[in-house]
Amino acid sequence: QAISAFPAPPRPPRDSRRRLGSAVARPRTHTTEMAPAAAKRGAAAKALLGSKAKAVGAAPKAKARAPRRVLGLDEARAATKMTSEQWRKHQEGMGEAWPAPEYMDLPHKGGHTCYRDETYELITRWTTETKIRYRPHAKAPGTKSHVRYEKYSKAKTVGQALKLGSWPADWCWDYERGFIKVDGPVRDEPLDISKVMDESKLTDVDKAINRWYRRELARNLGLKVSDLHVGKGSGESLIMRAHRLVAQREAKAILASAKKQARKVREDEVLKVLQHWAFAKNPNRQNVLPDGQDWVWSDTLGLIRDRIGDIHVTAASKTYPEVATVMNRYLSDRLPSELRGFKWTSLNVNCNYAAKLHRDGNNFGPSFIKAFGDFTGGELNYWPEDDRRLDRLEDMKEKDRVQLDLKKGLAMFNGNSAHSVEPFDGERYSIVYFAVGCYDKAPEACKAECRDLGMNFPASDEDPRRLLRAPRGYKAGAAKRSGPEPVPACRFLPTSSLEKGGAKKTPAKRPAPAGGAASVAKRRAAGGA
Repeated sequence: QAISAFPAPPRPPRDSRRRLGSAVARPRTHTTEMAPAAAKRGAAAKALLGSKAKAVGAAPKAKARAPRRVLGLDEARAATKMTSEQWRKHQEGMGEAWPAPEYMDLPHKGGHTCYRDETYELITRWTTETKIRYRPHAKAPGTKSHVRYEKYSKAKTVGQALKLGSWPADWCWDYERGFIKVDGPVRDEPLDISKVMDESKLTDVDKAINRWYRRELARNLGLKVSDLHVGKGSGESLIMRAHRLVAQREAKAILASAKKQARKVREDEVLKVLQHWAFAKNPNRQNVLPDGQDWVWSDTLGLIRDRIGDIHVTAASKTYPEVATVMNRYLSDRLPSELRGFKWTSLNVNCNYAAKLHRDGNNFGPSFIKAFGDFTGGELNYWPEDDRRLDRLEDMKEKDRVQLDLKKGLAMFNGNSAHSVEPFDGERYSIVYFAVGCYDKAPEACKAECRDLGMNFPASDEDPRRLLRAPRGYKAGAAKRSGPEPVPACRFLPTSSLEKGGAKKTPAKRPAPAGGAASVAKRRAAGGA
């Protein structure tokens, strides 16, 4: 049941004789002796009030309330040049000639002014030169909407439509109902205001879309408009900022709940944070790019060494610290006692791409990896004995690889050895926990920041082979051993055993013979390493 935010004040008891605002109670009865005195007091009060009214002017009598009218409706009706009968006749065949977008047939939870993601995705890419066509006489006569529409529907470009009195909200409404056709051109991506250093080059359309979209994001995501300020050179677009704030808010709530209930951070909670997080388009990971792609959805949290050699904690880690903390807590909550010595400085967070066969550049020690989401396929292919002596990755043999099902558990592997991701269907995220090779050169403040995020930062004299042995190589004459080893080449920790509190050492499985190109073609390559 709805409860008003402003409830009416309580009414006084019926038997009360106390006047509101008065501290003196009126006598319950008047005796005959009191009547003359009361009459005199009443006459004096009336005379005093009369004199005051003459001095300041008597208040005008309340007029009868006029019937409620919609502001501008009469004017709109007077301005209408088309009868309802003419309009209805004009609508014949218009629905077929001007259909609504196909996605409007899909279910939608929001109301009629809560627009679809596909609509936002298009409107935010419009420019002042984008050519558009309006459906003639789309709105019924006799309404203010009709009069406005008749005026701005004469526009041939978005810039003209804005000048004629339509706004981004009008464009969304009209587009979703098939009243607008877009002939282009449109931007490949929404304009990122943070990258526009000379704002004098922004058009009125650019400014209108940016202001409107900021308000829409805040309303739809439950954020403050002021929180969506994006600084110059921040590397974040408006929509990235909005979704990352939601991920941060979710991460804070998860950490508070886990602390209150004295429990582990759950897998579904990590997935929820990943789903809210807005990934950056990363063109720099050339070694993992699938064939035909110029970039992947990938971010690094924690310590990094940039292209000019500076070692620092990434800006996203500082701006959204609880996001990184949730991911770190997921791992640290589950490490069995024999693996508590695992150290890491950084997280590589990936979304929906299948990394091609590659080796990482200069990791220190082993890495942990886990995949999240609703997907099939996407196993990690790993060559545990790759000692990097084979120059050509193409010379790696399938019989030497192991496959690790990252949906079912955590895998510890050597990222400096060859590995790749199988094609998959569905939504797939992954987190790689690793230590950068230059970790010991990081400033002490950066090391402290990583520890505050929940990372187990390695010591200066850390042994990189403590948990995984060195690979032996695949060349002829490489030593082959049978039976259990004190330190393996890789480890796999099933989720089922980790949730019970203890982890079992499960050997990685050799993959079944490949089913041929036809079986691979059935799956869409869309996931991260």
